[in-house]
Amino acid sequence: MRSGEAFEGAYVHWDAQWRNQKARLAWGDPEPWVTQVVYRVRAQGGRRALDIGCGIGRHTQVLAQAGFEAHGVDRSETGLAHARELAAAKGLEMRLRTADFRDLPFESAGFDYVLAWNVVYHGTEDDLRSALSEIRRVLRRGGLYQATMLSKRNTEFSKGVEMAPNAYVQPDAEDDKVHPHLYCDHRDIARLHADWRILTAVDSTQGGRGSHHWNLLLERPG
Repeated sequence: MRSGEAFEGAYVHWDAQWRNQKARLAWGDPEPWVTQVVYRVRAQGGRRALDIGCGIGRHTQVLAQAGFEAHGVDRSETGLAHARELAAAKGLEMRLRTADFRDLPFESAGFDYVLAWNVVYHGTEDDLRSALSEIRRVLRRGGLYQATMLSKRNTEFSKGVEMAPNAYVQPDAEDDKVHPHLYCDHRDIARLHADWRILTAVDSTQGGRGSHHWNLLLERPG
């Protein structure tokens, strides 16, 4: 299987996960750092925000609750359906649609804040570059981009087959690692985000020992 073919099916795993109530509960709470940044951007005058790979809407709801015009995109129709149910149950306006993060269906310079939490490392460096190009396009100058990337300190790094530089597939995995996952060290982070102003880049564990991710906050230069 070529890397492009493997990437194209990456969302299928999550579409199946969102049919499972236990999985939805496990991924239902927003990340505290995301909430902190969202409210800070809103307090500084941010009005329009985008949640890429929004899933069941755990962070899109934070955007709406903070007073943003809140947009969310995902390729999982099941996830989006549950996000719509969440919005209806809480009386929130969440503008949700199906989209690929490499081809965002929005005008240029339209957002003050873009979030991609545990999303854009699904694929190869080429996929990431396409995503970053699109994110940069839809952000206004001075807008903020918050994201996570997988760290090379993660215990899953180098397991399986390297389908592209630093992008690994585990053919026998029972989770989404059957699709390409891209891993980075600090040099990779700097190289891949050379067109951005890096405000925060912290390599820390997420959800358990050995699950190292980069927590990133970047600004689109003026």
